[in-house]
Amino acid sequence: MNTDVSVYEVGLRDGLQNEKAIVPLVDKVRLAEALVASGLRRIEVTSFVSPTWIPQLADADAFCRALPKAENVTFSALCPNQRGLERALATTLPEIAVFVSASETHNKKNVNRSTRQSLDEFKDVIAGAKRANRRIRGYVSTVWGCAYEGAIPIAQSLAVTRELLSLGCYQVSLGDTIGAGTPRQTREILTAYLAELGPDQLAMHMHDTRGTALANILVGLDCGIRDFDSAIGGMGGCPYAPGAAGNVATEDLVYMLDGMGIATGVDADAILMAARVAEEVAGRPLPGKVHQAGWFPKRANVGASGTPISKLK
Repeated sequence: MNTDVSVYEVGLRDGLQNEKAIVPLVDKVRLAEALVASGLRRIEVTSFVSPTWIPQLADADAFCRALPKAENVTFSALCPNQRGLERALATTLPEIAVFVSASETHNKKNVNRSTRQSLDEFKDVIAGAKRANRRIRGYVSTVWGCAYEGAIPIAQSLAVTRELLSLGCYQVSLGDTIGAGTPRQTREILTAYLAELGPDQLAMHMHDTRGTALANILVGLDCGIRDFDSAIGGMGGCPYAPGAAGNVATEDLVYMLDGMGIATGVDADAILMAARVAEEVAGRPLPGKVHQAGWFPKRANVGASGTPISKLK
């Protein structure tokens, strides 16, 4: 497992859109600066959605103009439709994301469209983004289960994923929207996906509603997945998925990977500082564990004999 992992930060979008209070632009910029300073290199910042639906992200255009200048950092934003794409193309963002649910009921509640209607609309959105030389990432929600429909057949979510890739998404992030997944289920899902897709085409977006996000990510690592979404402090959820809690906390994910000798490029002290900034910005305690407990002092990993594992033969 000693292979680099890419952490895709979604707290500024997936996290803040679920906060009851509307966070001022100046505080969003402060959090963005803290995330960049931590070493994160892929950061989703907002969604170009109607403020009627998500007032917390009404400042998307202004926020994109105010983002910190950062080399080697890819900022991205969700584009739910053609109007969202037009707004995104008016910024310097190099990447957009489109999203659809494998669950018909969840998709209709989320964007008032069937899954088929969303995919058909994305044909023009993705084509327009490609003409503008923007990369496109996809999301498929409710892969592990839906609050309304229950279990979702793997073939159903795989078909949606396959279509997003064929339309031009460089990667599709598979979402456990309600945090229902268990390790055995995760292995079954990924085994089916990886029978026809490469691991670099997939990412995992795990919510921690039932405390199994990191366990499922471990299975993903074992299956060869190297891209994982997370939200600073464990913020997030889904306004159209009753009971869904936040994403796996970025600092918790980085702590686990660091302890396994897997490089993320994220600085331990700086990511804890970013989590504390996130708490200040949210104005409430956040559920992430490591920013509360702190980073355990580094020491050599040792085997039963007391010999450093790196030297064991």
